[in-house]
Amino acid sequence: MRYSKLFSKTSKNAPHDTDSVNAKYLSQAGFVDQEMAGVYTWLPLGLRTLRKVEQIIREEMDALGAQEVFMPSLQPKEYWETTDRWEGVDILFKLESQTGKEYALGCTHEEVVTPLVQKFVESYKDLPFATYQINTKFRDELRAKSGVLRGREFRMKDMYSFHTTQESLTEFYNKTLEAYVKAYARCGLKVKVVQASGGIFTKNISHEFQALTDAGEDKLIACENCEFGQNEEVATYKAGDTCPKCNGSLAQMKGVEVGNIFDLGTKYTDAFKLDITNDAGEKQRVLMGCYGIGTSRLVGAIVETHHDDKGIVWPKSVAPFHVYLASLKSKDEAVQTRINTVSQEIYEALSDEGIEVLWDDRADASPGEKFANADLIGLPLRIVISEKTLKEDSVEWKGRADSEARLVKIGDVEDEVESFVEEK
Repeated sequence: MRYSKLFSKTSKNAPHDTDSVNAKYLSQAGFVDQEMAGVYTWLPLGLRTLRKVEQIIREEMDALGAQEVFMPSLQPKEYWETTDRWEGVDILFKLESQTGKEYALGCTHEEVVTPLVQKFVESYKDLPFATYQINTKFRDELRAKSGVLRGREFRMKDMYSFHTTQESLTEFYNKTLEAYVKAYARCGLKVKVVQASGGIFTKNISHEFQALTDAGEDKLIACENCEFGQNEEVATYKAGDTCPKCNGSLAQMKGVEVGNIFDLGTKYTDAFKLDITNDAGEKQRVLMGCYGIGTSRLVGAIVETHHDDKGIVWPKSVAPFHVYLASLKSKDEAVQTRINTVSQEIYEALSDEGIEVLWDDRADASPGEKFANADLIGLPLRIVISEKTLKEDSVEWKGRADSEARLVKIGDVEDEVESFVEEK
């Protein structure tokens, strides 16, 4: 992608009303544009990162054996009345059509997936079974804030599993917990796994996944070594205690919730009377679990934990591009032609190898503008081609997280970039 052709551009100044690091940098770097409080357009750079995050999560859910579907966001009122949640969920957007019928905009999909599964699952031989989707959700938040961390419209992966026994549900629940920790790690986040209240979903066991950041709203008592943690409001341990999992030290921390999982028991299968025929030929109520990750929220959490005073510092796995290629201006026309030619050759060679390059080819931008742009957008690697580097038959190479730049011979660039991208 040539930066000169990129639809969205960076801004020198953040919007005046930004209240968090992710709101500031995602807007200023041209990743998102705020439509209204809690509602964002995902611009080309932001959408590339969002899709990479969602693909990582998709791969981990597929590895669990879950099958992907895509369910409607417009949900009939009667489903919510069946579960007795039409009046009980205060964040539910409700609307009436011109026919007089009432609907909900999905803030979650238990009310849709349970009757859906009921149409296809009849025997114990059909279970266990899990299905998931990555979809847009709507919640009537009173205080939409902190950029994409708390929105009224947002993206979420929600998965639902169905079982004949508690042992089966518990086994899948624990496997999903491990898959979540792995998915977050692949996205560049270390999380704490916190036992939590089931909220509007269930009274049974549930866990939250908390990414550590000063922007977090939740106070935790968590281990400094492993992923163990508790919400401070319900903690049975205190700061300074020994971790029950790894014998490390517990400390007070702040986190932002980036996912949760719930043992739903028969709460929703009771409501819809979802039964199967067991191996004795008798009707048996199905057990159910649900597992959510806010994917757009996760992008915000990554920015909150991966940034400096110049901009975002994206992990390689979710950066919109691998390389920021900057061609600098020269007053010498012949040298400028050489800069452009070498830049074009490197751009094409890397692109042909599947390496994603954002080429800042602007002829009217100063070196300072291009360097500031590169830092703000935060791609993992910056390569600069200038009159100075060409004298050494080289490019300037600088990792976004590095303090110093170095020269790399033009002939070695392709191999070195491939090695850099492949490094974990």
